[in-house]
Amino acid sequence: MNNIESIKYFTPELTLVITAVVILLLGMRFGFAHRPEPAEGMGARRLLPLLTLTGLVVSMFFCAKLLDGFQPTYLFSEMIALDRFALFFKIIFLVVTGFIIMFSIPYQSNADKFAAGLHPEYYVLLLISTLGLFCLSAATDLLMMYLAVETVSISSYILTAFLKGNRKSSEAGLKYVIFGAVASGIMIFGLSLIYGLSGSTNFEHIPILLASGSNGLQPVLLAATIMVIVGLGYKIAAVPFHMWCPDVYEGAPTPITAFLSVAPKAAGFAVLIRFFYTVFSFQSGPETWSLTSGIPWPTIFAIICVLTMTLGNLAALWQNNLKRLLAYSSIAHAGYLMMGLVLLTGRGLTAILIYLVIYLFMNLGAFMVVIIFSRAIGSEDIKDYKGLGWRAPLVGVIMCIFLFSLTGLPPLAGFIGKFYLFAAVIEAQWYWLAIVGVLNSVISLFYYARIIKAMFLSGLPDESAPNLSRLSIPGYYTVLLILLVLPVLVLGIYWEPLYNFAAASLEFL
Repeated sequence: MNNIESIKYFTPELTLVITAVVILLLGMRFGFAHRPEPAEGMGARRLLPLLTLTGLVVSMFFCAKLLDGFQPTYLFSEMIALDRFALFFKIIFLVVTGFIIMFSIPYQSNADKFAAGLHPEYYVLLLISTLGLFCLSAATDLLMMYLAVETVSISSYILTAFLKGNRKSSEAGLKYVIFGAVASGIMIFGLSLIYGLSGSTNFEHIPILLASGSNGLQPVLLAATIMVIVGLGYKIAAVPFHMWCPDVYEGAPTPITAFLSVAPKAAGFAVLIRFFYTVFSFQSGPETWSLTSGIPWPTIFAIICVLTMTLGNLAALWQNNLKRLLAYSSIAHAGYLMMGLVLLTGRGLTAILIYLVIYLFMNLGAFMVVIIFSRAIGSEDIKDYKGLGWRAPLVGVIMCIFLFSLTGLPPLAGFIGKFYLFAAVIEAQWYWLAIVGVLNSVISLFYYARIIKAMFLSGLPDESAPNLSRLSIPGYYTVLLILLVLPVLVLGIYWEPLYNFAAASLEFL
């Protein structure tokens, strides 16, 4: 489909672009970022996030409309795909961005007078990042894949360093840029080698052209594959490409940390699946794939998977800052998700999609609690969480639910996600990988339990003040927590609609 014909199917992305332009123009016209606080800026604080949420809702409407009875097709001369697989991830990105916008409305850092509602560029960058995520999940061309990665990365660098007066935020942004530039450079070199070997940038054409080439090119193709894994492994924070993750998560504004922990990770898995299952494998049965080349990429990913799970969980045991702990937890969960990638089966891919949806709610929920307690006590250290479960019982109990779900305990949604992953691994007879996954899940219980112990079993922060008052939690935060915890509870009991949706979304071009 040519460029003109493709525009009518590109409405979700165009909605994000139009919304970003409108917000940017409003910011320039009315100078929201320079309004004094608090009274004069309240109109801007409400207007800009509401406009952003409206754009996300309209984009979601167009995604739902496209899902209803369409034929999968290529857009813009086979640069991107319009299929159920891409739409599944687009819905995830819209949900994540929507929650991040709602997290940001009342958010204010104690370290740097940050009020997102007064900065139109904050919402513009989130929308641009979401646009890049859309294109990344649908990319079927090497050029589009790289452009989408850079769109997401550059906007993420700026958002990470958004707290200009905060040294940790600036340091996090700098480290993110340095690691990102190196990873992107390595990846594009690998992509250029693949183009040089095949003479094409299209995912569908590359394997055909590679098959007609000389077997003597295998070492170069293997090197190119490893380079691509470096770039995409960086996006999902897989070991050994994870080193940016803890510092960036700790230094970034907490809503942005929550965003980075879910959205780019999901997009990374989307492009990994589409690229490796199209370029280096073919569908040999209803739910099975076979390798098209001599590149043992499933074995490479299996090794990375074990390293990622193990290092993420072991490193988390020693963390005292909650955001750093959740960063290593996020690394470990990337390892769990990679188990489904190596199997070359439809059940493995379905398990990844199910787990990503569940991970969205439980991880965003955990970061929402961090935002609430950080606002209340001005600290993110676990030692300062002593007694917070008694001072804010509802928030403490909900945090326990999120943490138990992240561990994978029944009857919560995290158990269902891990059950499908481990079942797919066992069915594919990767027994050793399933054993490693189970052992790592057991390890994760220890550091999640540390947080619960601090909140409920370590008494009050100041033992000489037994009548310490309850924390005042805004009703707005309580509503957000309930919106996040309900899916974790419901999907742990009734998950069939999610399974059906994920299974149907494996139709990708």
